[in-house]
Amino acid sequence: MLRSIALTILLSATLAAQMPKSLYPWWSRPEVRRDLHLTMEQQREIQMTVRQYRPHLIDIRAEVNKAEIDLQAQFDHEPVDTAKANQAIERLVSARSDLTRTLSQLSLKLRKVLTEQQWQQLQRRRPLPEDNPAAPDDPTKQ
Repeated sequence: MLRSIALTILLSATLAAQMPKSLYPWWSRPEVRRDLHLTMEQQREIQMTVRQYRPHLIDIRAEVNKAEIDLQAQFDHEPVDTAKANQAIERLVSARSDLTRTLSQLSLKLRKVLTEQQWQQLQRRRPLPEDNPAAPDDPTKQ
């Protein structure tokens, strides 16, 4: 029973960690950049923005991973200490919230670089979740 609850919580947490729907690493795909007709200035701004966010995203992802490991350790401990498990849950929720906030802020900055027409075209190109059930590419690796 306890394992089922732990699995449910961890799966829910994994779903919550997905990047915002509007963000996928389109800037690293030459065909997308070409089709959007990005100017050299737009490309430069996009690269600078991604570089600016990358170190923070790496740190946040490390925090999320550590919080997941800590939570799993609490669930694996016998007997389970409810107070410690709840603290681990709160650390994970906080880390995932920080990740979502930062990815959303990155998405907003990238959106502001694009024209309305480019943004609409990008939205039409966005991969659908059912097309790629795996987690989206990691912008920290682009």
